[in-house]
Amino acid sequence: MLTAFARAFKTPDLRKKLLFTLAIIVLYRLGAHIPVPGVSYEAVQQCVDQAKQGNNSLFGLVNMFSGGALLQITIFALGIMPYITASIILQLLTVVIPRLEALKKEGQSGTAKITQYTRYLTIALAILQGTGLVATAKSGALFSGCVVADQVVPDPSIFTITTMVITMTAGTAVVMWLGELITDRGVGNGMSILMFISIAAGFPGALWAIKESGKLAQGWIEFGTVILIGFVMVALVVFVEQAQRRIPVQYAKRMIGRRSYGGTSTYIPLKVNQAGVIPVIFASSLLYIPALIAQFSNSTAGWKTWIEAHFVKGDHPYYIATYFLLIVFFAFFYVAISFNPEEVADNMKKYGGFIPGIRAGRPTAEYLSYVLNRITWPGSLYLGLIALVPTMALAGFGGANANFPFGGTSILIIVGVGLETVKQIESQLQQRNYEGFLR
Repeated sequence: MLTAFARAFKTPDLRKKLLFTLAIIVLYRLGAHIPVPGVSYEAVQQCVDQAKQGNNSLFGLVNMFSGGALLQITIFALGIMPYITASIILQLLTVVIPRLEALKKEGQSGTAKITQYTRYLTIALAILQGTGLVATAKSGALFSGCVVADQVVPDPSIFTITTMVITMTAGTAVVMWLGELITDRGVGNGMSILMFISIAAGFPGALWAIKESGKLAQGWIEFGTVILIGFVMVALVVFVEQAQRRIPVQYAKRMIGRRSYGGTSTYIPLKVNQAGVIPVIFASSLLYIPALIAQFSNSTAGWKTWIEAHFVKGDHPYYIATYFLLIVFFAFFYVAISFNPEEVADNMKKYGGFIPGIRAGRPTAEYLSYVLNRITWPGSLYLGLIALVPTMALAGFGGANANFPFGGTSILIIVGVGLETVKQIESQLQQRNYEGFLR
């Protein structure tokens, strides 16, 4: 990987793309430290310090995707999360709404239209999430237990609240624009790169916090254990993310005029982890709902006490079991809606393709469904283990929490984005350094 980057910097046009990407990343991280107008910076910093010590993980997922900007209440506080949510919603609606499915099949023009819908939905979600964040900060519920939580927003007037929401929504639009700039003029997928940077930005602070809170050898044993677990998790993720089941496909020869077409052999790559990181995000978001309801409820009923005891901290057996089962369920759910065996079988039959030993049409679709279900089981169990093993391993040291830096979501995203970016750089290097038959 380091060799690929060194070669890329020696190529003039690739060097410009890499420097442009780095400049956008610097702007993004700069915006993640500029407070929103109307927020007391001193009160926020005091509450953030207490939240780190108290291990408040209710907004941990969103805060991780914003690179720590959410709890700082900056102009990029919402980060890339509204765009991720909008993309997932549009992808799910494509299966349900025939109009979106028709647009997807239209090719580049249909994809551009769906991208436009995603942008509109991102702005709508940013307004909704920004309003919720400002209301939570104003009421003091954002930093529950902080002494100055009600002083985070000193002036709770309508004008101040509206200005804060508009600023956060504009910040989300700027983040979306920066991501598209990286995609067009930089290296890699812009949104994925910004997500990578947001998660990686929290690693040094989280690792040092684990060392500071450790009790064995001044925290160095816990620190070393976390690093070791991180390396093991990265190696496992790289191994499984590269694993795939290749279904051989043979295309029959066709004579069109005097030319012969087809007669080639290829394969359908079915990844073991076909769903990616989506099941982990779904499961994490769903498990935040009970804790969120309990926090905003003023009731003293037994259900609130039970939720706070079992579903707020990530090291409780009920939380771990529910989290694991939700990840397995959403892995099968997402694979079922994202990969259509009938459509693949019809396309193969249309172009004269067939799987050796399997009849074209319905038998091919049934065979693809059978293979997909077989490989989704280890993929879903792998996702569950990746999400839970770090937490359970640190439970013995008393440091398990939902903001553990080498958790399932962060490792999957960082490794996936890193591998994809390196592959793009290597492919562009091969295009520029390709030596043909004629010299």
